[in-house]
This record gives sequence, structure tokens and C-alpha cells, in this order.
Amino acid sequence: MRIATSQYQSTMLRGLGENQTWLSKINEQMATGNRILVPSDDPVGNVQISRLTREQALVTQYRSNIASVQIRMSSNESYLSSMTRDITDVSDLLVWAADGSNVPSDLNAMVTSLTSLRDSLVNTANQRDAEGRYVFSGTAVDQAPIALVDGSYVYQGNEKNQSTVVGNGITQTTNVNLKGMEDMLDKLTTAITALSDPDVQPNSPALRAIVGDAMASTSAGLNLVSGKIAQLGGGQNILQTLDDNHANVSLSNATAIGDLSKLDYAVAATELAGYSLAVEASYKAYSKVSGMSLFSLI
Repeated sequence: MRIATSQYQSTMLRGLGENQTWLSKINEQMATGNRILVPSDDPVGNVQISRLTREQALVTQYRSNIASVQIRMSSNESYLSSMTRDITDVSDLLVWAADGSNVPSDLNAMVTSLTSLRDSLVNTANQRDAEGRYVFSGTAVDQAPIALVDGSYVYQGNEKNQSTVVGNGITQTTNVNLKGMEDMLDKLTTAITALSDPDVQPNSPALRAIVGDAMASTSAGLNLVSGKIAQLGGGQNILQTLDDNHANVSLSNATAIGDLSKLDYAVAATELAGYSLAVEASYKAYSKVSGMSLFSLI
């Protein structure tokens, strides 16, 4: 059977081209460490990797959200803890003021400390974050939560919640409101006014009633703030558990992606050697056959 020279050359060149393509592909695989360079290399594996990559991106975002929320909650907890210390000091002074053995000068001397503590509570309640937003106003972050209006303290925020997505279908409340603190501040101000009177009578029923109301509202205020701290602590524990779970999922995804995409260098090296040998043999055969002629056999 006779084979035309053009047909033979076309066949040899096509074979050499295919082998060279495989050599280039294997070299690229070995350079990148990836088994799948284009989807057609492994359609099923490529779909699995795409799904895992999307899930990994979501998990990364969840963990980023959790980190931000944890920072915010920890900061809010610190502010509230400061308030509990001030409220406790106020309570101690009011208990002292309720002691009937005091003299007017003793009660007058308490006014400076009580006033300082009240102002400290107001300043902490009106704390802002790094972006200048009020942290204890609910969702009304541009409005100071506690304000003095016509001689009385009022709460100007709201009781709505800000939520952040921290998992698939899971949200976490990130804000705190201090609705109710205004009553304690009003009662405390009334007590400060009464105690600042130079002629105050330590055992008068009117004073004892005022101090008693202030003590009761202080106790309520302490319970309010302590409850907020407990909620923050519980929320942070939940977030830590979620973050640990996300970390495990992320590690599992990363391992699966690596198993699906990484190159087996031993197999690749064997294939590279095989294709290199095939290319070399093809060149030698092509050179040998190209130099042959029917006329040399006559």
C-alpha cells in the first residue's frame, strides 16, 4: 500500500502536535500544582470545586461578620460594666444618705460624688463608636439616647434591634438600648437636689421618701444594665461556638478542594516522561522516513 508524502507528513505533524500539547499541559500542571486547568479536564470535579469554593467564600464572610460583632459586643460590655460600677457607687452613697444618724453637712458632702457619678452615667450612656454612631440608641444611631429636656432626662433612642448574619439562616443582635435608664437618672437628680439643701433634715419623711425612691430606681437600673451584660455574654459564647464550627467547615472545605484539584506529581512525572519519549521517537521516525525514497530501492 502506498501512502502519499503529504498524507504521511500531515499524520506525523498532527501526532507531534498532540504530544507537544500534552507536554505543555503536564508542564503547566506541575508548575501550578493544579490537576484541573480548564473545566474539561474534569467536569465533575470542577463542579464540586466550584461549589466548595462558593461555600468557602460564605464561611469566610460569616467568620468576618462574627469577628466584627464580637468586637462590638465586647466594647459594649466594657461600657456597661463601667456603668454597673458607677451605679453600685451611687447605691452605696444612697444607703449612707438613708442613715438617720447623718448631719446636714454629711448629706451635703455626698452631693459632689453623686453628681459626678450621675454625669458619668449619662456620658457612658451617650457613648459613640469609632464612626461617631451612638451605641445605646437602638437603631437610632444618630440620636443621643439620653438627653436632658425641660429639667428631666428622656430616652431619645428606640428599642429596635440591629442584626448581622453570622451563619446560614442565623443572625445575631448586635446593638443594645438603654431604655429605662432615664427614670433612674431623674430619681437620682431629685435626690441630689434634696441632699444639697443646707437645711436638709436627715430624718424628715420627705427626704427619706426621696432617697428611698432613688434607691429603688438605682436597683432597677443596676438590674437593667446587668441583664444587658448577661445577654452580651451569652451572645458572645454563641458566636464563639459558631466561629469554631465555621473554622471546622472551612478546614474541611479547604482539604476537599485540595484533594480534588491538587496534582499527583508521581503520576504527572510518569506521563511527562512517556510523552517526551513519544515526541522524541516521533521526530526520529519522521526524520528517518522523510529521508527514504522509492528510487533508492531500485
